[in-house]
Amino acid sequence: MSKTKRTLQQLLDDQIQNLALTLRPNTVLSYRSAANLFLTYLRSAYPGISRPSQLRRDPHVLGWLRSLWEKSPPYKSGTRLIYLTHARLLLNDLAVNTKTRCAHNLIVPNDLPRLDQYLPKPLSAEDDCLLDKELHKNPDLLCDGLLLIRATGMRIGECLALTTDSLQHLGPDQWALRVPLGKLHNERWVPVDDDIRKTFAHMLSLRNLAPESGGSAQSDLLFRQSHGQRSLYQAMRFALFAAAQRAGCSTHITPHRLRHTFATGMLRAGVSLAALKELLGHKSILMTLRYVEISQNDLQRQYQQARAKIASRYVLPQLPVSHGTVIGAPLGIRTICDWLAATCHALEMYRRQLRDEHLGKKVRQISRCLVNISKKLRHLDNAAK
Repeated sequence: MSKTKRTLQQLLDDQIQNLALTLRPNTVLSYRSAANLFLTYLRSAYPGISRPSQLRRDPHVLGWLRSLWEKSPPYKSGTRLIYLTHARLLLNDLAVNTKTRCAHNLIVPNDLPRLDQYLPKPLSAEDDCLLDKELHKNPDLLCDGLLLIRATGMRIGECLALTTDSLQHLGPDQWALRVPLGKLHNERWVPVDDDIRKTFAHMLSLRNLAPESGGSAQSDLLFRQSHGQRSLYQAMRFALFAAAQRAGCSTHITPHRLRHTFATGMLRAGVSLAALKELLGHKSILMTLRYVEISQNDLQRQYQQARAKIASRYVLPQLPVSHGTVIGAPLGIRTICDWLAATCHALEMYRRQLRDEHLGKKVRQISRCLVNISKKLRHLDNAAK
């Protein structure tokens, strides 16, 4: 007796269950959403399709792609890319497992949309200052959390997942905030200053004054989540919206814009892109570049700084004293120091003529030794007075 042929939905469900053995729950949920979208479209537009062998690129798959484009409100490019990528993998695996040639390459690379290029949206200096003052006026747990996000560049979900022991002492004058597993499932340590430590300490004191709620699993969270993280997330967004309204900010502000503001501020303060990537918890520099705004003023300032550094490399060192002064001066420690300075000048001029890099390093080492000797002699001279 032959086995009953399984339907397209049953086969896709089996594949997703197999993926659940190795993938994270949220990723599996995304695969399931993509499969449900495709199957819902087929049931609506082509109800007779129930087997993989019946699938065709035109009109079944192309019709589904068109429906994703025409949806109102439309999906963002990133959302459509995820759905199509997951559906493509499911259909290609389905073609292999069922040996159905027509189900292969139903979705081709050219069908995948390009990601939307969003410009970074840091706050203006005026809005940033107004918001900072307003948040400091309302020293509650949510406002302190927003100050922490602004000062560290954390995501709002990472902030809500902080524990009471997240602030750690790493060494003399070295403190860092342990940011838990975030969006990209990586843990990182963000350096903090005294202001951030005070904010964190104030949050601990406010937390301890609040009544206990939730189970023991939440007992170490900095934000007690009696009604779930989603409600706390909404509460923090509303607290930010209300603070921006009271402060008179000129634009709509979201928690993620605080992260953009942190990134842009760090870059303008001289933090390298590589270091900023680690602070933000990104996996690539390309992701970090999407968070920073580089204005014409930034380009002008960095260009002038670079030109000044380049020009300094070609400035000839000047002899500290004239040659005649050294020769005519009476013998003493000061005269010896002048002679040493003149020798260092001559060594530097000689080093710049060398083409042998190794020899040049040796000459520079000798020059440094002479400078140290001169310092010690001047110290003796001052002690003798």
